[in-house]
Amino acid sequence: MTDPYTGPSTTGPSTGPTPSDDLYDNVDLESARLEREADALLAEGDAGPTGPQPIHEAVREDAQAARDWSLERAERLRRAVEDEPVKATLYALGLGVVIGMLISR
Repeated sequence: MTDPYTGPSTTGPSTGPTPSDDLYDNVDLESARLEREADALLAEGDAGPTGPQPIHEAVREDAQAARDWSLERAERLRRAVEDEPVKATLYALGLGVVIGMLISR
Protein backbone atom coordinates (compact mmCIF):
# COMPACT_ATOMS: atom_id res chain seq x y z
CA MET A 1 0.00 0.00 0.00
CA THR A 2 1.31 3.47 -0.85
CA ASP A 3 0.79 6.38 1.50
CA PRO A 4 0.77 9.69 -0.36
CA TYR A 5 2.60 11.35 2.52
CA THR A 6 5.43 8.97 3.30
CA GLY A 7 5.64 6.58 0.37
CA PRO A 8 5.27 2.77 0.41
CA SER A 9 4.25 1.22 3.70
CA THR A 10 3.92 -2.38 4.76
CA THR A 11 2.38 -1.85 8.20
CA GLY A 12 -0.60 0.33 7.29
CA PRO A 13 -1.25 4.04 7.35
CA SER A 14 1.58 6.23 8.46
CA THR A 15 1.46 9.29 10.64
CA GLY A 16 4.64 10.78 9.18
CA PRO A 17 5.17 14.43 8.42
CA THR A 18 2.79 16.16 6.04
CA PRO A 19 4.37 17.54 2.88
CA SER A 20 4.38 21.31 2.68
CA ASP A 21 2.48 21.12 -0.64
CA ASP A 22 -0.68 20.19 1.26
CA LEU A 23 -0.49 23.20 3.54
CA TYR A 24 -1.44 26.64 2.40
CA ASP A 25 -0.84 30.01 3.90
CA ASN A 26 -3.69 32.48 4.44
CA VAL A 27 -1.45 35.25 3.19
CA ASP A 28 -1.83 33.99 -0.38
CA LEU A 29 -5.61 33.75 -0.34
CA GLU A 30 -7.76 36.39 -2.01
CA SER A 31 -9.79 36.82 1.17
CA ALA A 32 -6.66 37.62 3.17
CA ARG A 33 -5.61 40.21 0.59
CA LEU A 34 -9.05 41.82 0.73
CA GLU A 35 -8.95 41.80 4.52
CA ARG A 36 -5.60 43.60 4.52
CA GLU A 37 -6.94 46.21 2.08
CA ALA A 38 -10.04 46.74 4.23
CA ASP A 39 -7.90 47.16 7.33
CA ALA A 40 -5.78 49.73 5.50
CA LEU A 41 -8.89 51.65 4.39
CA LEU A 42 -10.31 51.64 7.90
CA ALA A 43 -7.02 52.81 9.36
CA GLU A 44 -6.81 55.56 6.75
CA GLY A 45 -10.37 56.70 7.50
CA ASP A 46 -9.76 56.78 11.25
CA ALA A 47 -6.59 58.82 10.94
CA GLY A 48 -8.18 62.23 11.30
CA PRO A 49 -6.54 65.29 12.82
CA THR A 50 -7.87 64.39 16.27
CA GLY A 51 -7.83 60.58 15.96
CA PRO A 52 -10.79 58.24 15.52
CA GLN A 53 -14.25 59.74 15.26
CA PRO A 54 -16.53 59.16 18.27
CA ILE A 55 -19.34 56.69 17.63
CA HIS A 56 -22.14 59.17 18.35
CA GLU A 57 -20.79 61.53 15.69
CA ALA A 58 -20.52 58.71 13.16
CA VAL A 59 -24.09 57.62 13.90
CA ARG A 60 -25.32 61.20 13.62
CA GLU A 61 -23.63 61.59 10.22
CA ASP A 62 -25.08 58.29 9.00
CA ALA A 63 -28.56 59.29 10.19
CA GLN A 64 -28.26 62.61 8.34
CA ALA A 65 -27.15 60.81 5.18
CA ALA A 66 -30.14 58.43 5.46
CA ARG A 67 -32.49 61.37 6.01
CA ASP A 68 -31.12 63.19 2.95
CA TRP A 69 -31.40 60.04 0.84
CA SER A 70 -35.02 59.42 1.89
CA LEU A 71 -36.02 63.05 1.27
CA GLU A 72 -34.50 62.92 -2.20
CA ARG A 73 -36.32 59.65 -2.99
CA ALA A 74 -39.61 61.05 -1.70
CA GLU A 75 -39.21 64.10 -3.95
CA ARG A 76 -38.49 61.87 -6.96
CA LEU A 77 -41.62 59.83 -6.19
CA ARG A 78 -43.72 62.97 -5.81
CA ARG A 79 -42.51 64.27 -9.20
CA ALA A 80 -43.20 60.91 -10.87
CA VAL A 81 -46.77 60.83 -9.52
CA GLU A 82 -47.38 64.42 -10.60
CA ASP A 83 -46.01 63.71 -14.09
CA GLU A 84 -48.06 60.54 -14.67
CA PRO A 85 -50.95 60.34 -12.17
CA VAL A 86 -52.94 57.68 -14.09
CA LYS A 87 -49.97 55.33 -14.27
CA ALA A 88 -49.23 55.81 -10.55
CA THR A 89 -52.90 55.19 -9.68
CA LEU A 90 -52.98 51.96 -11.69
CA TYR A 91 -49.79 50.75 -10.02
CA ALA A 92 -51.24 51.50 -6.58
CA LEU A 93 -54.50 49.76 -7.47
CA GLY A 94 -52.70 46.66 -8.74
CA LEU A 95 -50.49 46.52 -5.68
CA GLY A 96 -53.54 46.87 -3.43
CA VAL A 97 -55.27 43.98 -5.20
CA VAL A 98 -52.21 41.74 -4.83
CA ILE A 99 -51.80 42.58 -1.14
CA GLY A 100 -55.54 42.02 -0.57
CA MET A 101 -55.36 38.60 -2.21
CA LEU A 102 -52.35 37.64 -0.09
CA ILE A 103 -54.03 38.79 3.13
CA SER A 104 -57.31 36.97 2.35
CA ARG A 105 -55.54 33.61 2.21
